[in-house]
Amino acid sequence: MNREDIAALIPHSGAMCLLDGVVSWDASAIRCVASSHRALDNPLRSRDRLGAVCGVEYAAQAMATHGGLTAGGSRPAAGYLASLRDLVCHVARLDDVAEDLTIDAEKLMGEGDRVIYGFAIRAGAVDLLTGRAAVVIDAGGSS
Repeated sequence: MNREDIAALIPHSGAMCLLDGVVSWDASAIRCVASSHRALDNPLRSRDRLGAVCGVEYAAQAMATHGGLTAGGSRPAAGYLASLRDLVCHVARLDDVAEDLTIDAEKLMGEGDRVIYGFAIRAGAVDLLTGRAAVVIDAGGSS
């Protein structure tokens, strides 16, 4: 699955679609890759840098992609990050990471319109950002 396929599943397009591809996925987890953290036109950059906390958006896009894939390849209802837990930035920034990013997201639990994912962003074997996210799906009643 490539960047264009991902853009068809998530509510972002153009430069804001941060993921390059899906490496693997199943009913409970997804692994994606990205190189956009090095792009000078990355829309999340501020003051010529990309802070590590911006990795949360990479993880959120992986979660949305997972939701679309597990829904049979259709765009999932809108999802909203309700909370982040155990968020650890192991580095200060992402734009100076030479390797591509690996984004892992695992659905830890979910019932109805509430889902909790664990996520990790790595470069090779090095953790860059880890945490858990609670997502509320279609909280506003529209998709």
